[in-house]
Amino acid sequence: MKTSYLILCAALLTASIANGQGTFIYDQSSATNQSIGSGYPIQADQPDGQSFTPTLSSVGFVELELAYGYPSNQLGATVYVNLWSGSISNGTLLSSTDPVFISDGAFNLVTNFVFSTPASVTLGTTYYLQPYLQSGDTSVTVMGGAFNYPGGTLYWDGAPDPNGNDLWFREGVIAVPEPGVLSLFGLGGLGFLWHRRK
Repeated sequence: MKTSYLILCAALLTASIANGQGTFIYDQSSATNQSIGSGYPIQADQPDGQSFTPTLSSVGFVELELAYGYPSNQLGATVYVNLWSGSISNGTLLSSTDPVFISDGAFNLVTNFVFSTPASVTLGTTYYLQPYLQSGDTSVTVMGGAFNYPGGTLYWDGAPDPNGNDLWFREGVIAVPEPGVLSLFGLGGLGFLWHRRK
């Protein structure tokens, strides 16, 4: 009998932890679906990235579409994203995401980059996302195309793209739900069972 109660409480605790991981809420994006476009080398085109105009007061994550210029060289790459205000070339660095390792041979891989603490931004102001190669394969590219995003544009070599292209990107916040009554009961149940066993 005690074993079944413990299993039930463990399941409730697991559900509580899973629910606490959050949901991505998208603010700005250049596209809703993946689209094969042009690849812009992250290392060679610095500073490169995408300008955007948020309508939320913080940025918690960025999604970019990445690919390898020369797959199967067994290197892999570690990439992170900088968030700039004022300018992508000589502005103010607001924050950087946690680095993400990209496995060798990735192609049109939508990758989530998360800020450990959401970065505060001002609604209606232009900001800049800059993917940056921390280490590894220098052929990693970020994908872009003619997405006609109205709130910004692609930058490469520190200048706006003359053709008006955009990176494939999405940004927004991560909403972490409050623990439900069932989850709290699960935690309380574990404490109660522990007290009874003692």
